[in-house]
Amino acid sequence: RMADKGLLKWTVIVLTCQHRDSVYAFQRELEVRQKRGVLPEDALLLTVPDPHARLGSGGATLNALLVAAEHLSARAGYSGRDFPWDGCSRAFCWMPVQRSDAVEGAVCCLDLLLDCLSTKICAGSPPGVWVCSTDVILNIPTRQLISWDGFSGVRVVALPGDVSFAVNHGVYLTDAEVLCNIIYKGSKEKISCAALPDGKVPLVSGPVFFSRTVAEKLLQTHVTSPLDGCTYLGMDSGAPPLEISLFLDILLCLCSDLTEHEFINGERTGCSSPSGPQGAVVRSGRAVLWRTLRGPSISMLYVPDSCYDYLTQSGREHVIRLTETGTETMILSHIQVGNVGNGPVQVHSGCLLSGLDLTSSCIQRLPLSSDIIIQGHRVMLGELKLRACTDDVNSSFLNQKWSDFYTRTGIQPQYLWGPERTEPCCLLDARLFPVFMPHSGPVGLEGVCWLLGGAGGLDSWREAWRLSLRDILILTDQQRELRWRENLFFSVGRRRAVDTLQGHMNLSLQPFFRAAALAGQQEELLQVLDSVAAGSSGDLGVAARCLACIADVLGCLAGEGKGGLRSGPAANPSWAPAFKLLEEGNLPAGVQGLANQRKHWLSRPDLLVRAARHYEGAGQILLRKAVMSAREFVFIGQGEMPPMGEWQEVECPARLDLSGGWSDTPPIAFEHGGLVVNVAIKVDGKRPIGAGVRRIPEPHLLLVSSSGKPACSISTETLCEDLTDLEDYCQPHAPGALLKAVCVCSELVCVSSPVSLKEQLLQRWGGGLEIHSWSSLPHGSGLGTSSILAGAALAAVYRCTGRSYDTNSLIHDVLYLEQILTTGGGWQDQVGGLFGGVKLARSAAQLPLRVEVEQLSLSQDFLSVLQQHLLLVYTGKTRLARNLLQDVVRSWYARLPSIVQNAEQLVTNAEECAEACRDESLLRLGRCMNTYWQQKKLMAPGCEPAAVRSMMNALQPLSLGQSLAGAGGGGFLFLLAREPQQKEAVREILTNIQGIGSFGVHSVELDMDGISIIQKSSEHPELQQMT
Repeated sequence: RMADKGLLKWTVIVLTCQHRDSVYAFQRELEVRQKRGVLPEDALLLTVPDPHARLGSGGATLNALLVAAEHLSARAGYSGRDFPWDGCSRAFCWMPVQRSDAVEGAVCCLDLLLDCLSTKICAGSPPGVWVCSTDVILNIPTRQLISWDGFSGVRVVALPGDVSFAVNHGVYLTDAEVLCNIIYKGSKEKISCAALPDGKVPLVSGPVFFSRTVAEKLLQTHVTSPLDGCTYLGMDSGAPPLEISLFLDILLCLCSDLTEHEFINGERTGCSSPSGPQGAVVRSGRAVLWRTLRGPSISMLYVPDSCYDYLTQSGREHVIRLTETGTETMILSHIQVGNVGNGPVQVHSGCLLSGLDLTSSCIQRLPLSSDIIIQGHRVMLGELKLRACTDDVNSSFLNQKWSDFYTRTGIQPQYLWGPERTEPCCLLDARLFPVFMPHSGPVGLEGVCWLLGGAGGLDSWREAWRLSLRDILILTDQQRELRWRENLFFSVGRRRAVDTLQGHMNLSLQPFFRAAALAGQQEELLQVLDSVAAGSSGDLGVAARCLACIADVLGCLAGEGKGGLRSGPAANPSWAPAFKLLEEGNLPAGVQGLANQRKHWLSRPDLLVRAARHYEGAGQILLRKAVMSAREFVFIGQGEMPPMGEWQEVECPARLDLSGGWSDTPPIAFEHGGLVVNVAIKVDGKRPIGAGVRRIPEPHLLLVSSSGKPACSISTETLCEDLTDLEDYCQPHAPGALLKAVCVCSELVCVSSPVSLKEQLLQRWGGGLEIHSWSSLPHGSGLGTSSILAGAALAAVYRCTGRSYDTNSLIHDVLYLEQILTTGGGWQDQVGGLFGGVKLARSAAQLPLRVEVEQLSLSQDFLSVLQQHLLLVYTGKTRLARNLLQDVVRSWYARLPSIVQNAEQLVTNAEECAEACRDESLLRLGRCMNTYWQQKKLMAPGCEPAAVRSMMNALQPLSLGQSLAGAGGGGFLFLLAREPQQKEAVREILTNIQGIGSFGVHSVELDMDGISIIQKSSEHPELQQMT
């Protein structure tokens, strides 16, 4: 049935298999894919063994159709032939492909086939049954637009091929898309008759669609002799097995060129002979098919520009398929790179080593040469589980003629095939490979070492129990083999996770984490992440990302949408000892402490989510410590203190971020590198942010914070008379927290000192300090208030205590302050408000975090024009998205591809924005602003309230570009108007919008000075503001 977005949603998927003991292993593989979301969660998955070894593709189809019908729907697979390169059949042969699925998994031929069918061929088809062989890979570039209106009958899918290739395969002969005949292994002359206008022939490529009516007719034959011999019901009833072909029996009877006599009595390559020992049964079965199916039309869908890859028995083709073909060249290596066991392994050109025990010392002694395949198979003889190793199978052996091989080894043909063999000798049946020595037990790689020319001898080889490759394929313990591959997949994944983290790679590990959680492989993964984190004392950025990864693993274990929100408190006392170790810089002990506590939080989804929050909290500790490295670039000089009671006041403009915001946010700022263009502004002609400090005789700290317009400002006063009054400086919501952090960051006092606050103040400064800060901007304005306010307060404190600074030092000092305050955040706000004018600021992808600022040299005329075209609109919406920063950091640590790409585009757009300013192009600047707003919304979904969207839509005709300031979610909207002086026009438009609530339109004046010193005075700074 059809699913959303044009993809086919399978009702039933049936995989047929030759061997009964494959059923449970293959069924589990299908169920694993369903858990990963690769297969629909409500699809019925069936693995059906063929009732008899030789049923043919048609018999297997009929039996599968019967089983599917018994399970209330339809779907079928295909019974494969011997494939020497994979003991679990072609369907589960690993391929060198990595897909962007939500849950990562090794990609097999079956996965490629299902994806191609579901997305490019079968979408849109009416109810019915699709049948396809699993021994092919179909490479179809785009989804095929197929008309299914009023369709009934059968439709085959054909891919193009050359005549030279087709002589060993099958082709369809058509007349205006109607199927006339099927030619299998015909002569070049016959094959050429099927050529199409593009010079290619339509290959029998696998996919076949039976409409519901035809499928029902085919199903009816399962109770009719002799076709009942194709099904398990017939076998259980004693019916003799019958081999029929899907293409040369079932489909051929529908082709228009054949008469009934030709169909029933014709000799066909690859099919049971109607004149052989079972001739009467074969003719009877064909007659039933003719009577039952003949009539409905059979048509062909030809897909040009596509590729058909049949998985042959050729070893060379298999190696090429794994290493060279296709556009996706991600190789999932079957061996680990580097030293293995006791040393490196040299893998020559054209060689494939697969399924081997790499801990064996024998692997280094293998005398390898080019074009050799060595495979390990896990086989079971009764209760005896063995590991067999095989070499290349071809018309020669080990790239030698058989005569040369006999001469080199002393092996005789009768040792391989027996003395009385009458059938032609076949390499698949040669008992070449030792698996067990009667006196010493199982044989591993050393069994083939001698065959390759290494140590060993003929006598020990003859003494061993030996198997042929056909024996090994039949005896392969497929459950054990698939479990081994699963363990290899997760081992490779863990290794890739280590390389990704230590190599600072922008690769998302979340799909692998989900896969590990679903497969119960989380414990080893968590141990690996613990190890990388504990060993990263020299790179706290890596350690912080590791802890974020552990939080993601715990979130995956909880399950999608279970256990509560990922963002939440992280201060449970149980985790406090580990947090304390991290704060003290003891990373290994801290990571171990987290792991010890983690064990108690794994039993329920809610506990797992809470544990994830605490791991994120631990990661924030390390992130803060990494960012604190910015203090290396803070240079504070010493001078003479001003007189007691003299106010030292500074005031600052606000900032507008024109492009690049979020790229300045740690860890993006030092893992990817940040680039921001912003401008310092006065709002309604005034600098809205300031601070004043004076020394006072009383040995205490008086901290006063004021917010709002001077006429109606709200002030908070905090008196600190003891060091304990300052201990909550790291709690952002504590009274006076910002100014307390200023006192700590500026080293006004030392909170951890045994000396009392009173004594410290008297000894160093001769008394206490009174510190005032103010902002006339509303809370959550998006104009960088808190960071600029911190810079202003630090500058005023330094001046009051006789210390000198430069603006660049203040930038890094604020970064440090915001880490000890635990608010985090980037560096662009203080750059925007402390440096004047339009500037380009950047930080490199490295630690310590260093910000470099370039003030753009723009003409006075352009600055004047820009000022006349810029407007601020207060949206009246306080920013409610409190977890925006945490969500963005989480997404970045997860390296979600959309976030990584957006971070790159933020930087690129900022560079374009700077060029637009240099070229004095308002049009390009507005375009960059619009792009920036789209990037913000992608970075932090939910940052655009509905009322703001209405405002922006209404103002669109008036503006060249617009964006919410800062992170978004509310606060100020700024726009670059098409025409100058549009304040009243904007107010008029917004007044006519229903439901947006109160708003305000404000003029913008560019501030070219940045942080500025106010004339020294003994008058109270707030009184000065009033005047």
